[in-house]
Amino acid sequence: MLATRRFAVTLAVIALLAAPMLASAQLVDKKALTLEAAKRVAAAAEAEAKKINVAEVIAIVDEGGHLLYLQRMDEAQTGSVRIAIEKARSAAAFKRPTKVWSDGLAAGRQAVLGVHGAVPLEGGIPLMAGGKIIGAIGVSGGTSPQDEQVAKAGADTLPK
Repeated sequence: MLATRRFAVTLAVIALLAAPMLASAQLVDKKALTLEAAKRVAAAAEAEAKKINVAEVIAIVDEGGHLLYLQRMDEAQTGSVRIAIEKARSAAAFKRPTKVWSDGLAAGRQAVLGVHGAVPLEGGIPLMAGGKIIGAIGVSGGTSPQDEQVAKAGADTLPK
């Protein structure tokens, strides 16, 4: 009985000593999109929109698809606000540009329309840092190729 008690106490001590190591093993360091970085992405996108003379709505979301920054250029249509946000959310959620869904639909894949949260319009692009998605940009207000071009200009400002 004494040996069993010692064994139980020894196991308890080992568990207490190992607990901090196990807890720290479950954590990971990762990059996160800051408001400052989101503003830089939006500024680059806006510069591209001005260059091609199109009024755009630019939405930046974090990794979870939560709106971090929204910018509506003068004369941009108000209907593009929600579309830009949804493009960004779609790109973040599915970890791919929304052009993938647009191309699939254009190729006859009607099933794309049944994928909840997938926006089959160009202009949503994931934002990457260190090979990982940290958020996404969504742009709406021009033609699909214009929205894509503007979103890409914004996304390209982050270091790969």
